[in-house]
Amino acid sequence: MNKRFFAVALAPMLLLAGALAHAQAHSDKETKADIERHRAMAAAHEAAAKCLESGKGHDTCQKELQVACKGLAIGKYCGMRHAH
Repeated sequence: MNKRFFAVALAPMLLLAGALAHAQAHSDKETKADIERHRAMAAAHEAAAKCLESGKGHDTCQKELQVACKGLAIGKYCGMRHAH
């Protein structure tokens, strides 16, 4: 009984460790591509903030953000979504 409990308790930790090890295995080229995507997303969000500051409406700025982020991140919010 104790061995079974130990195995059941240890299994999720081993799976997590394996997933983390896999996630860490990026080549230099992949890491540089990730950096560029993050910078592009940050620039798109900065442009969205400036759009809102200029007095344009939320919907207009949101549409501009979606165009700027197309292909950069998962989903239509360019990797970020916040509550209103």
